[in-house]
Amino acid sequence: MKVLLIGGSGFIGPSTIVALRQGGHSVTVFHRGKTSVPAGVEEILGDRNSLQDHQPEFRRLKFDVVVDFVLSSGRRALQLMDTFRGLTGRVIALSSMDVYRAWGVFYGLEPGGLQELPLTEDSALRTSRNTYPPEVLKKAQSFYSWIDEEYDKIPVEQAVLGDPKLPGTVLRLPMIYGPGDPIRRFHAALKRIDDGRKYILFADDVALLRTPRGYVEDIGAAIALAATSPQAAGRIYNVSETESFGELAWEQKIAAATNWTGEFIVLPHDQTPKHLLWPGNTAQHVVASSDRIRKELGYRELLPREEAIRRTIAWERANPPAAPIAQFHYDAEDAALAQFKATA
Repeated sequence: MKVLLIGGSGFIGPSTIVALRQGGHSVTVFHRGKTSVPAGVEEILGDRNSLQDHQPEFRRLKFDVVVDFVLSSGRRALQLMDTFRGLTGRVIALSSMDVYRAWGVFYGLEPGGLQELPLTEDSALRTSRNTYPPEVLKKAQSFYSWIDEEYDKIPVEQAVLGDPKLPGTVLRLPMIYGPGDPIRRFHAALKRIDDGRKYILFADDVALLRTPRGYVEDIGAAIALAATSPQAAGRIYNVSETESFGELAWEQKIAAATNWTGEFIVLPHDQTPKHLLWPGNTAQHVVASSDRIRKELGYRELLPREEAIRRTIAWERANPPAAPIAQFHYDAEDAALAQFKATA
């Protein structure tokens, strides 16, 4: 198959390229040219906002499937469908689990009680069209330049699945970790370990909070599988690991991989330094089922989780950020721990 990846040179794209090429498929990347593509991969240089200007080239090259990595809004999704209607056989939209009502409950943007878990593809979606609070959206934009002020994956999904002439597939992705992660999800734990901290503190509610995860190479393989499986047309798939661990359990796995000999200490919420608290309703966990893509398409992870964690740690240590991404107020942490021990 001939597959076009729009914006496929970022975090997830390279793993998708590897999986597609291992399957014998031809890959072309449409991007701005700010990053290089692997040898043997064709590229089309252009601006995602001017996608329709490249219709003659798309028509000439005749792609079987188009995968869009940088869909931020319903407007962009409609532009995508208008551009490729009649030019390709199917479109794959990368969505997010932030479409679910559970995330809205977590951020206090949805009325009512907690959302029932696990989340399946048929679970309730957000009713609010504000995906995140303004400060959270601004932070996301600092990591992903393609996220705009209209960001909302729900109208993206509606546009891609609602076109009567161009079939679509939607993949709802989890929190992704691995080499190249712009958010650096291991950074907070790993810096404390590498700084020689003997204790790492957690608020009791944050320690237990469960969220869906996926290793970047596995996510790339899932995208390639959906793109090359005709039976995926018209379907929505959650993509995530089968188990969702709490934040403390995740950091324990990172610590085990580094042979850290320190101790994790769980504090009551009201005794925890503010920089270690999470904004939101931490009673709302986000646990998703990925049974559908496993049963229908045969999706499986490529690596044991322990190896995925090891590779992520190795990349983090080899590529430290220019400035710390998380907050590290060790004096406040030491004072909170001393107070906790004094009153325990």
